Amino acid sequence: MTSHCHNEHDGHDHSDGAGVHDHSDDITPAIQTLLYDKINFDNIRTLNETVTGSGAAIVKKTWAERLTTQPELESNADEQVLMFIPFSAQVKLHAILLRTSNSPSAPRTLRMTINRDDLDFTTAADLIATQTLYLSQTSDVQEVPLKRALWNNTHAVTLFFEDNHSDGAEDVTRVSYIGFKGEWMDMGKAPVGFLYESSARLADHKVDGVKENALGGSRLGM
Repeated sequence: MTSHCHNEHDGHDHSDGAGVHDHSDDITPAIQTLLYDKINFDNIRTLNETVTGSGAAIVKKTWAERLTTQPELESNADEQVLMFIPFSAQVKLHAILLRTSNSPSAPRTLRMTINRDDLDFTTAADLIATQTLYLSQTSDVQEVPLKRALWNNTHAVTLFFEDNHSDGAEDVTRVSYIGFKGEWMDMGKAPVGFLYESSARLADHKVDGVKENALGGSRLGM
């Protein structure tokens, strides 16, 4: 895939009056910052998925496939989903990218925990997460920034989608794309960092709120 980081917004109309910019045709969010090739896809684990392997499948989507509706991760018994996503290098996370929907099945609370491979729903609910995010109800790709000091030396991240926007009326939570931005470091090497222009600015896509707790982990998916 060709990167056009310096001119990816050329030709786009940003004068729509409402102040919401359509980035659906952007070629890339500066793909050098995506940690796609540093994700250990074979060891992704997802609990409470309706279709086995669907959690890993949405993480395997490339940036070019981010708007495709299938495959899709759909919760099974209730609205909660727990995902363990390991990396093949030491990374420092800068942001998480998600695409859900503008329906009640869109996840609302996402609790992220660093470097734990032993969580189940009970421990995930009781544990103080590294960072808690409150997601928007939108079909746009949300780029949610992370507090970088918490995400140094990240080897794995656990995503606990705790609830959705239905306020308990909808038992199914759906997610169609997950990616990560950041920087990475192979063992014994200096970190690789990048300057980039983001494809989806926070001013364009509202994030209801971000709440940080204490703890700490670096690079993303194309």
